[in-house]
Amino acid sequence: MRILFADKIDAGRLGWLEAAGHECVVKPELEASDLPQHIAGVEVLVVRSTEVTRKVFKAADELAMVLRAGAGTDTIDCDGASKYGIYVCNVPGRNAVAVAELTMGLLLAIDRQIPDATSDLRSGRWDKSRYMGASGLKGRRMAIVGMGAIGIEVARRATAFGIEVAALYRSDRSRDLLAGMKQLEIEIAPDYDTLLSGADIVSLHLPANAETCGLVDAEFLAKMPDGAILLNTSRGEIVDEDALLRALDERGMRAGLDVFRGEPTGADPDWRSPLASHPSVTGTHHIGASTVQASEDIADGIVEVLEAFSTGEVLNCVNRAERPLGRSTIVVRHRDQVGVLAGILMALRASGINVLQMRNEIVAGPKHHAAVATIRVSRRPSRKVLAELTEMEAVHGLRLINAC
Repeated sequence: MRILFADKIDAGRLGWLEAAGHECVVKPELEASDLPQHIAGVEVLVVRSTEVTRKVFKAADELAMVLRAGAGTDTIDCDGASKYGIYVCNVPGRNAVAVAELTMGLLLAIDRQIPDATSDLRSGRWDKSRYMGASGLKGRRMAIVGMGAIGIEVARRATAFGIEVAALYRSDRSRDLLAGMKQLEIEIAPDYDTLLSGADIVSLHLPANAETCGLVDAEFLAKMPDGAILLNTSRGEIVDEDALLRALDERGMRAGLDVFRGEPTGADPDWRSPLASHPSVTGTHHIGASTVQASEDIADGIVEVLEAFSTGEVLNCVNRAERPLGRSTIVVRHRDQVGVLAGILMALRASGINVLQMRNEIVAGPKHHAAVATIRVSRRPSRKVLAELTEMEAVHGLRLINAC
């Protein structure tokens, strides 16, 4: 494959990919506006913070995947990629520990006023009494909004400090995550009112999308107690910054922020933000995932996704339909030989039935191989079509399910 890296990549992992026969083009200096001019002949585009717009997909001739070197894909036009049949994949969970560590670092820095104390010491001021009023963390209650890979790592560290952790109820959590939450004795709240009402600390770990942008608004903040601490190491767009500024000024709240709305994508000596410069804010420069350990783990994840894709397997795809599509499912047991599956699909096409999802699995035997094709289709096949499929010489049997 020809792979364009619009980001740096570890030399060792790059060497492995090249040894595997891939052509790797490394151009970390490329900006969003440059990508359309460099996308010709590229099969996989790897980015970290570089924005990928619809212009890239329109200009591409071979592009099959955009791979985000991290978890969030909000800088990629996923709808545009889907329009052109291009996978958008990511490397989730690899930076979870790094982000969790920074989250706890911000919390400790707020409680112990570490930035101000350090500034005083560097200026030659000794004022011990000013820094003797920390509340302490043991026994405090933390509400984690976004209990995924990062959220559970934050919870592990918070409980080690004696903090009581709560999260919002969700029915779609994985078994592993539920087991981790149970082990940590995380309280499950039924709604935001319950979750936030007694929270001394609220930590945000959500992607930026249509549902989450502006989630932390005046109404959200009003549910939190006066003097509470808000931590955001996810995306700046999640927070209504004007509402947060009012809460800091009027209700004694404090914030630890790694992300801001409109933050620069690179170095900017003149960037100004009322929120970032507020005396009740302890901030960093969107560096949550920026540790050597996280970078190495992400690089390993990139290699895993690329290696799988070179064999036809798509890992961590965020724009693939995960829910079952179609009004009916046809399960066809057939002989595994050239042209059989094509004949089945041609019969469906001839009757105007669209295939929406399909899986064909080989069943190995001692002498002959068979296969089972599970085909979700746009409408229920007629009896005539079903009979035509059943009568095919290489078809062993057919079953129609989920018919509407």
